[in-house]
Amino acid sequence: MEVRLNYSHVAPGVTMAMRGLEDYLEECGLDRPLLNLVRTRASQINGCAYCIDMHTKDARADGETEQRLYELDAWRETPFYTDRERAALAWTEAVTLVSKGHVPDEVYEAVSPHFSEKELVDLTLAIIAINGWNRLAIGFRSKPGSYQAKRNAQVSKIATR
Repeated sequence: MEVRLNYSHVAPGVTMAMRGLEDYLEECGLDRPLLNLVRTRASQINGCAYCIDMHTKDARADGETEQRLYELDAWRETPFYTDRERAALAWTEAVTLVSKGHVPDEVYEAVSPHFSEKELVDLTLAIIAINGWNRLAIGFRSKPGSYQAKRNAQVSKIATR
């Protein structure tokens, strides 16, 4: 697979705008492990190898287990996720696949008890952002494999105790 073009060099403002969304998400209050699962699941649905590579590396660096990452595609069939995570994953799938029937009321009713209104808006923004990144990476054939995760400062503190 040949990279078509490096969009961040051709249009650096695009990357700056998308980074603005990511900066907001890092400070919004949703925890990183949940964001990692959402980003990885949306990337799986979209078939974005670059983003799957990136977000599974980030998840592992933040302390996520291999088992939960391996089973993410079949999250409904496993006991490895909390009810809140399951609600977020269902919401992720519905919003990512919005063209296949919009977002059903049942999914909204299932996610609402687990997230405040602000958290649900923030979760939706995280899904919007990763879907945008997926489309950039897929459209321009970003090559997976070279991304190196930065360890979460909190995880690093725990590891050095």
